[in-house]
Amino acid sequence: MSKSLRAMVIVLLVASCGGGADRSAPADLDNACTILKERPEYYKAFRATERRWGVPMHVQMATIHQESKFVSDARTPFKYVLGVIPMGRQSSAFGYSQALDGTWEEYQQKERRHRAQRDRISDATDFMGWYMNQSFTRNGIQLHDARNQYLAYHEGHTGYSRQSYNSKAWLIGVAGKVDARARMYQGQIAGCRLR
Repeated sequence: MSKSLRAMVIVLLVASCGGGADRSAPADLDNACTILKERPEYYKAFRATERRWGVPMHVQMATIHQESKFVSDARTPFKYVLGVIPMGRQSSAFGYSQALDGTWEEYQQKERRHRAQRDRISDATDFMGWYMNQSFTRNGIQLHDARNQYLAYHEGHTGYSRQSYNSKAWLIGVAGKVDARARMYQGQIAGCRLR
């Protein structure tokens, strides 16, 4: 094998082994303490968003769990024609927060965060804090109210104010699960030994 080919193989192997963000989910998604200890960058991001926007860590974590299961590059499934021909994704939602392209771009412009990325935890949580703060301002949803914050997150501010979720029993069920997970995470975080 030539030296240049060998060097290229080594570079490809090293590049494929890491260097980028950990795109996989934490090992135990049912334990907030384990998540935060396994991924210290999550703890730092959640705390920064809580300080800046007032959204409690447990509300952020429960929402991210529902949206992406803590997978940084999560995307919506493909749509298929005739069950086999892929016709694009169901929506432009991407990343930890599953922010849509248009909403993400609005956040980037209004907050002057043009380099923010949806697959970076600190940017995703800051986006969620910004969005949930708007839900408080526009619809009066308290920042610790995981259920209604999730409904507004899913339906948008206008949809929430029109109560569009009332025609979606499945979504009301999901919001209840987000609320239950937020309460579980809140109790766990209270007992964590974190920095």
